[in-house]
Amino acid sequence: MTRVTTEIKDHIAFVTLTRADKMNGVDQAMGEGLINAAHALQDNDDIRAVVLSGDGRAFCAGLDVSSFATLAGGNPEEIVMPRTHGNANFYQEIVLAWRRLPVPVIAALHGVSYGAGFQLCSAADMRIAHPETKLSIMEMKWGLVPDMGGMALWPAYLRSDVIRQMTYTAEPVDAVQGLAWGLVTELSETPLERATELATLIASKSPSAVRAAKRLIETVESGVDEDAVLMAESREQTDLIGKPHQMEVVMANMQKRAPNFG
Repeated sequence: MTRVTTEIKDHIAFVTLTRADKMNGVDQAMGEGLINAAHALQDNDDIRAVVLSGDGRAFCAGLDVSSFATLAGGNPEEIVMPRTHGNANFYQEIVLAWRRLPVPVIAALHGVSYGAGFQLCSAADMRIAHPETKLSIMEMKWGLVPDMGGMALWPAYLRSDVIRQMTYTAEPVDAVQGLAWGLVTELSETPLERATELATLIASKSPSAVRAAKRLIETVESGVDEDAVLMAESREQTDLIGKPHQMEVVMANMQKRAPNFG
């Protein structure tokens, strides 16, 4: 059965976790589905934004419990240590493949976003959550540490004490608290609708400028020095000025119409 679906409409990729009967728990098949879906979008120049959501009662309840049996029954050195996707293992690629997309990814959260689910939504550029959504770095509940790329993502937007509290305790946090801590970008009673609204707005902007902006932000977050940031700004801007997308934006503004990027 399909675990992940992708529908492309108006330059937006709607990616949905479809294992509703298991609250979208991540098993091997869903992990493979998430990696394949992200990789399929990587080089799609028609895509301008991605909306990531879950069917049923939750965004994602975390790693499927049956997966623990597989891990416990095997050799961790053989399962976790191999770098199967560049600098990442299979489980890390489930999450990090979404951060590597060249366009903004918006996660629409409801129900729960626990463990693997929280790490997955952490790869998004923005997280829109229903106020009653619960979020948790759940791994400590099982005597584990988060190991799906979360630790490579959280320091960019979460305080160290927040990461530590959530990691040490595995205590769920509601989305209202999550907003105050920076876990959540925005609250909405209809998170999928709001995520779609944001994606539509982004898709109406210059595709090349949006991609350049994402590259620039990631350069800043990589911790390079000021000289490198300033040079990156200038390089990205040079590649935009006078090019077709930028000229179309100028003409559209002058003619008081919506831009048409083809």
